[in-house]
Amino acid sequence: MPTSARRIGVLLVNLGTPDSPETSDVRRYLNEFLTDGRVVDMPAAIRYPLFQGLVVPLRAPKSAKIYKELWTDRGSPLLFHGLDLKEKLQQVLGDGYLVAFGMRYQKPSIAGALEELRAAAVERIVVLPLFPQYASASTGSVQEKVMAIVKDWWIVPSINFISQFATEPGFIAAIVARGRAEMDKRPYDHVVLSYHGIPERHVKKGDPTNYCRFGSCCDTLTEQNQYCYRAQCFATSRLVAEGLGLKPEQYTVSFQSRLQSRLRDPWLQPYTDEVLKEFPAKGIKNVLAFSPAFVADCLETTIEVGEEFKELFEEAGGEHWQLVPSLNSEPQWVEAVADMLRRS
Repeated sequence: MPTSARRIGVLLVNLGTPDSPETSDVRRYLNEFLTDGRVVDMPAAIRYPLFQGLVVPLRAPKSAKIYKELWTDRGSPLLFHGLDLKEKLQQVLGDGYLVAFGMRYQKPSIAGALEELRAAAVERIVVLPLFPQYASASTGSVQEKVMAIVKDWWIVPSINFISQFATEPGFIAAIVARGRAEMDKRPYDHVVLSYHGIPERHVKKGDPTNYCRFGSCCDTLTEQNQYCYRAQCFATSRLVAEGLGLKPEQYTVSFQSRLQSRLRDPWLQPYTDEVLKEFPAKGIKNVLAFSPAFVADCLETTIEVGEEFKELFEEAGGEHWQLVPSLNSEPQWVEAVADMLRRS
């Protein structure tokens, strides 16, 4: 049997990025992203004309300005960190694996990455969406896209999805290590763990037993809420706090990036941009911020948490706001991902 037939295919997937920070490329990216029925769960007859005809044309120029702040000599951080992770992971896993990388939206595509694995005649495929906590709008969308592509293959190999790794020891240890490195530089009054928000209705739609109360039900992960995004965010936070030696009163879990103002729909709370404004009045002047919903630096981490929240905090009377860098392709994170894949 050829060596290639015995290889295990690995598909790493992240959300996506425009090809460039130009408005036309940003518009193309947003059109694909915001018309995904798992991201904006409206009927297609409403979703497409609303977002393609109104929301995206208004939002694209503003987003393009932000992407220009984010862009580097290597291009989009989300893209080059993903490619770096792919390369380093391939080195660690060795010839028994073939690692491919794709984006849910735009390039490199999931279809192209899957075709690379199919052409290599891999024995089976492990799909790892690079979203620690499961949400239908992220992980679920990737899974749906993969299945839509492979359904047309004449031969479909065994495919395994790693649906979440919110409490994976290696993931937690890598975040803790990043946090400790920052805490060694200076003391902090408080820690914020800010996660990407989703509409509350997304959580309820994934709760057929009506278990969710958006309260203490998220204090532990159980069979009933194991795929609850909110519960997984709190689980990640508890483990990171434990690793850093924090007491419950020393950290806050909050949510960012909501679209509530436009869609008039409640998102997961508390909202990061609101709670941080209250800190200075409570004597919290130095804050260390984590973004544990992201494993690579991107617009939502570098710009939103690192710059916009810093400005809001300082305007409210805060003195120092520090973002902990994402895991990107740090060696400890690469080893953690490799360990997950070997066990899958």
